[in-house]
Amino acid sequence: MTVTAEFLVSSPSLPFIGFAESLPSNQIECVHGLCLGRDSRVFVVHLDPADNVSESDLSTLDEVVETTLLGRANGRDVYQLSIQLDDVVSKAFVPERFAKTQIEPTIITPEGWYEKKIFPDYESFNNMRNHCDEYSISIDLISITQDSPAPDEHAQYGLTDRQHEALALAISRGYYENPRQATAGELAKEMGISQPSMSNLLRRGERRLLTSTIGTQPQLNDLST
Repeated sequence: MTVTAEFLVSSPSLPFIGFAESLPSNQIECVHGLCLGRDSRVFVVHLDPADNVSESDLSTLDEVVETTLLGRANGRDVYQLSIQLDDVVSKAFVPERFAKTQIEPTIITPEGWYEKKIFPDYESFNNMRNHCDEYSISIDLISITQDSPAPDEHAQYGLTDRQHEALALAISRGYYENPRQATAGELAKEMGISQPSMSNLLRRGERRLLTSTIGTQPQLNDLST
């Protein structure tokens, strides 16, 4: 199972936030960005010609070390920028720490960086978000969806599709964390059902998982020895 997550990365330490705010379009498209490798200091950005950004304009930015005009593609000016990341950003986005794949260009706006990536599972995304929190970098989830699960991937545990969806959402939102990061009511709202229905889905799903792994007839004698 993999999941596709769309989220907003926010921090004053992120590069190009202030620059995006100064542009008429208020955005920069970045094909290569954070988390892509140890050479993540190299960015390829696409700029709207209507923003009237020159190579010298980019060179004057504090974070930019080197600027190279690559040409024009799809009606946009394309630059390769070597940048110096803030230490906080560099530590938060250690390339090899998290497994994920970027599937759409990053959009840099005054609000932050809009990202869309594929993660191996919900836990991988949550681990990244928690790690960023340690460096005061906010990860606001916009949407997260499960992608093409293998046939009968969760049926082997006796789960219905709806139970699997409820449990996966609960895990992704930190419902099973201590302390809990989401309530059953909040989960129910996301799934478009009532809170009692959500609680029922979770209970039934949990029971099916338990009985599929430890069985329905615990050996009391064994447990007491």
